[in-house]
Amino acid sequence: MSLAGKTLFISGGSRGIGLAIALRAARDGANVTIAAKTAEPHPKLPGTIYTAAEEIEKAGGKAMPVLCDIREEAQVGAAVEKTVETFGGIDICINNASAINLTGTLATDMKRYDLMHQINTRGTFLVSKMCIQHLKLAANPHILNLAPPLDMQAKWFKNHVAYTMAKFGMSMCTLGMSAEFARDGIAVNSLWPLTAIDTAAVRNLLGGEAVASMSRSPQIMADAAHAILTRPSRETTGNFFIDEEVLRAEGVTDFSVYAPGATGPLAGDFFVPDEVFERTDTKVARTFG
Repeated sequence: MSLAGKTLFISGGSRGIGLAIALRAARDGANVTIAAKTAEPHPKLPGTIYTAAEEIEKAGGKAMPVLCDIREEAQVGAAVEKTVETFGGIDICINNASAINLTGTLATDMKRYDLMHQINTRGTFLVSKMCIQHLKLAANPHILNLAPPLDMQAKWFKNHVAYTMAKFGMSMCTLGMSAEFARDGIAVNSLWPLTAIDTAAVRNLLGGEAVASMSRSPQIMADAAHAILTRPSRETTGNFFIDEEVLRAEGVTDFSVYAPGATGPLAGDFFVPDEVFERTDTKVARTFG
């Protein structure tokens, strides 16, 4: 139940959920490549690849920050090869990088449409593709996509069809690659939160402080990811995991630590199927659907 000595390749892990996953692995003594675009501090977004690397090292892991735009095939290939040269291989690929724009069809310009599809769907496909040849050599290889269950209801499409298409593209990578590489023993799974997670996206795009106060911390996703990534890869593939359900299966019963300031129902996240909400004991307001 440890990631000690394992090497993780994480796209877009300079902040938020990606960084939380990296830090959880670092506490085990893992090696982490942070492959992201943020080299200089952003006025509205915390963290760079270099500050993330410092935090990983302080947490007990080894870190390599790599400036990488996952839309560029050559950059992804170079980042993967540098990871293998530095750490000796790749055990885990985390497709965390994502772009969001919650606009309807007529309000979505094609530049933004292309950006979401290039980062979300194409980026997940490309990063996975580049890592797979090395994952085939690993003892317990995993690909984990931060992508939702394929809940094909019109309500998830009608207000932001372009974003939903791009996000579900990541999920379809899980569906297809889990079957394609099952014989190789590579686990390919998705992980998605039951509730909103207090990240820059929530604070800047999805309701600000009001929704942030109804959100859980990224640590719940990090703990759920850790639980998945330490399971046998041949027995754990093709799943669309929900963070709380993963941790309940691990014996966790007290989730208050992940939202210590919440006084009422938490905000349910996008794309969570109705049946998931119905089987949880957590008080959740269906804020996004």
